Amino acid sequence: MDNRKYLPLIILLIIGLIVVITFSNRMFLTIEAGEAGVIFRPFGKGLDKETVYGQGFHVIAPWNTMYVYNVKEQKAEESMDILDKNGLSISVDITLRFNPIPSRIGFLHERFGKAYIGSLVVPEVRSAVRQVMGRFTAEEIYSTKRAEVEASIIQETGATLSSEKNNILMNALLIRSINLPANIKSAIENKLQQEQEALAYQFRLEKEKSEAERKRIAAEGEARANDIINSSLSEKLLKMRGIEATQQLSNSDNTKVIVIGNGSDGLPLILGGN
Repeated sequence: MDNRKYLPLIILLIIGLIVVITFSNRMFLTIEAGEAGVIFRPFGKGLDKETVYGQGFHVIAPWNTMYVYNVKEQKAEESMDILDKNGLSISVDITLRFNPIPSRIGFLHERFGKAYIGSLVVPEVRSAVRQVMGRFTAEEIYSTKRAEVEASIIQETGATLSSEKNNILMNALLIRSINLPANIKSAIENKLQQEQEALAYQFRLEKEKSEAERKRIAAEGEARANDIINSSLSEKLLKMRGIEATQQLSNSDNTKVIVIGNGSDGLPLILGGN
């Protein structure tokens, strides 16, 4: 049997196997959890921005390229110097949390590439931090309006980053620390301490006023009760109550002498008794 006729097929199979082995790293790939990919076809329409490949195993042509992006929440930390409302120089350390919009990574890749953090996220955040903090004083940033400053930065940066041309979700921004000149920091802390002491003193005054008011109301109530009782005590009523008490005592087992009508007010006198 002549097997030479199968020789071309065998050669093609060997060549195909060599090609698969050689380009296996480009042809077979796995996208991990929290990742997404977009493909570039040099012999087609180039970057396919609309199609996003999710996690799992994928096979692509060896001449195509898959760009895989981490779409999980990421963190970046920045230290920067800013000027407050009064022109005072402040050093701040911030932490921002963000992630690419998974369905839009093709557009992100086309405009910024995989270095989008340095070319997009960080510059936009730094710009927003300077603009927002420039509207507040050092004292407000350091103490009284810190949460408001953070919320304003998130709002303004988030609106820019999440636009159709940027495609980044801004999840959070935290001011880790604020470094002020020593004399300014000391002055702010002293002022805050004095404000706390004034609030504590005001609280004590209010408490004492409340207690004084409570005592006044109680005294007025007691005085009104006494007035009502006094106004209801007539001479005849007092004599009647005295006679009733005398009758009750006369029926008791205690030894006593009762003199009827010998009191200065006409009430019985009770002498002796145990």
